[in-house]
Amino acid sequence: MTVKKRIAITMGDAAGIGPEVIVKSAKIISKFCEPVMICDGAFLKSQAKKFRADISGAALVDLNNITKPVRSGKVSAAAGRAAYEYIVEAVSQALVEDVSAVVTAPINKESFSKAGVKFPGHTELLAKLTGTREFAMMLCGGGLRVVLVTAHAALKDVPKLINEEDVVAKIGLAAEYLGGGLKINRPRIGVAGLNPHAGDGGIFGTEERKVIIPAIKSARRKFRNAIITGPVAPDALFFKAKRGEYDAVVCMYHDQGLVALKMEAFEEGVNVTLGLPIIRTSPDHGTAFDIAGKGKANPRSFIEAVKLAVRLAR
Repeated sequence: MTVKKRIAITMGDAAGIGPEVIVKSAKIISKFCEPVMICDGAFLKSQAKKFRADISGAALVDLNNITKPVRSGKVSAAAGRAAYEYIVEAVSQALVEDVSAVVTAPINKESFSKAGVKFPGHTELLAKLTGTREFAMMLCGGGLRVVLVTAHAALKDVPKLINEEDVVAKIGLAAEYLGGGLKINRPRIGVAGLNPHAGDGGIFGTEERKVIIPAIKSARRKFRNAIITGPVAPDALFFKAKRGEYDAVVCMYHDQGLVALKMEAFEEGVNVTLGLPIIRTSPDHGTAFDIAGKGKANPRSFIEAVKLAVRLAR
């Protein structure tokens, strides 16, 4: 009989939909893993009662750290600080292998800021806690896998943020995940251009010629087990990926990759942080303050995130 993997689950921002999707998921995920919910125990139990959810199959690690009332859908320093502490505890358990993976419920960047947490989001915080220098976001869903060279940056800043070293690193992280984590022999990676028609020989921009093409050539020499194609015109990239030509695509900026992925998998997308010494996944949605506390949150993406974490842990 297969032993169930222990998966740490952070409660996320208490004012968002994280607690709701966790309690709604608990009965389902308990069938294929041992959920270890890092939370404020009283708050999570109140959410289970509110949404008539069965969390009896989960272990609770109660940090008892919501020190002030939290209102659904409202930015809160108390919720931000508590969410930060859940992440720290989960990573600590993963690093000593008390759990096999970490699945994080959404946090709110403004609540983090109000709490004095100096990180823009999960990815940067996880990298700091694990001492990781090279890391990347990969979003999965609808048969697509998307790695981002730049993530949460203004569009006007993207061209100067793209450099050869980072593009090579992101291609390498994708190749390592596909070949190592997913055991894909000779993984195929498509690399997007930044500009329309991948620059069209410099007519629409020089980033391809100056940065992306040299990076692809360097990556081919460095990661010989992968088949690396590009730069591919961004308007054709996802058609080819959906048709099965690539196992993953590397995109230059946030919306270049996520618009297409969310068209295919808005309710089931999963975020994986590449490069960490631990396994971490999360649902591909935020705190959704507009529907928090109303019973409208769909747990499907969270369930998919736990499924992927278990698959990688095995």
